[in-house]
Amino acid sequence: MISIGIVGCGRILNAHLQGLLKLQRAGDDGFRITALTARREIDAHMFRRRGEGPTPRPPVLDPSTGDPLAAPHTYVSDLHEDGDAAVFTDFRQMIASGRIDAVIDTSPLDLHHQVAAEAFGAGLHVHTQKPLAISVRAARRMVDQARESRCVLGTFENVRQSEFARAAAWAVQSGRIGRPQMAVAGSLGGLWSPAKVVAETPWRHRKLRGGGGGTIDIGVHQFHLLRYVFGEVDWVSAITPTLEPNRYMPDDVSQSHPIPAEVDDTHLASMGFANGALGQLFWSWALRGPAIEPDGLPAFYGSEGAIYGGQLHSPQGTSEPLIPLFERELDAERRQTLFPMGLTDAYAIQAWDFLHAIRTGDEMETSGTEGLHDLACAYAMIESSREKRHVALREILSHEVDGYQREIDEHYHLV
Repeated sequence: MISIGIVGCGRILNAHLQGLLKLQRAGDDGFRITALTARREIDAHMFRRRGEGPTPRPPVLDPSTGDPLAAPHTYVSDLHEDGDAAVFTDFRQMIASGRIDAVIDTSPLDLHHQVAAEAFGAGLHVHTQKPLAISVRAARRMVDQARESRCVLGTFENVRQSEFARAAAWAVQSGRIGRPQMAVAGSLGGLWSPAKVVAETPWRHRKLRGGGGGTIDIGVHQFHLLRYVFGEVDWVSAITPTLEPNRYMPDDVSQSHPIPAEVDDTHLASMGFANGALGQLFWSWALRGPAIEPDGLPAFYGSEGAIYGGQLHSPQGTSEPLIPLFERELDAERRQTLFPMGLTDAYAIQAWDFLHAIRTGDEMETSGTEGLHDLACAYAMIESSREKRHVALREILSHEVDGYQREIDEHYHLV
């Protein structure tokens, strides 16, 4: 039995608990959530037992969007009716309690490397909400500490387990579009535009707590998908402006209480892959007007075809739906690898991956190293914008280029 302690009791925890619940219903009951940690004790009680505790927070997005932040409110007691999770207000006390074998960390970004250091020091495994860390140095330290302690380190990166991502990676890797040439992904505006506080969490707009803006929060998702489907990124060239200097909470109708934006809200990037392919990436949480959300993206082009609009296109002008083709050609062994236990929910697959790695000693598919590389790609956009040149990913991973991150690393005594 693997005992799990959760650090952070914000809205995203619902998606994680839903994933664990689906894993349990699929037949894996070899884990227990035995502890919850939140800065405010009342927040932990919000998730502890159905029928008790404070009223759940309303979702920040319509549940019909399918966004993880809109997952239905879920309690630990929904999984373990016969158990009572202990409540802590300090993750250090939870780790020292001896009640847990592993940590699921959904805390704000600035705490990730601190939680990991304590956990690995106690020989505990860690699964961290994306992005992996507040800086590339912090992420590298987490990866090194996990290896030295022989513990599992994983990154919650749910974009990889979607049917589209699985199918697109299969199509490219099996040569269905030939030699990779160009990838395009992104959208502009919508959701939190033009100046809303993203997810109603002001820390996302503060450099020393969120690192960057959409470049980091969304950029790691974007780069993870591109890396998974098209291969490793070699260089990045980008601009990362802040178009809206102030953000506002939804109840601040008169906009009398501005929250200064210390980080970017927009990014436009070009990149080169190690295999010679090129990429274009864009995103914005700003812009006053209709959103630009191209229906066919992400798109992947190759020397013998393309993936666009969920279709696999041939040079002859024919096309067919990608996912049904992928489903037909997926053998049982590969299906079990990609969708273990028949799971299709990304959070459930992530939970399975974490527990499987603990049980077997295997590395997670979305390992700490994967999270480190996603973060390095994302920070490459900011560092490129600052340097006014394209930067090689090796320069970011080796910390040769770290002008933007230096303030963060000094603040957290990482240099």
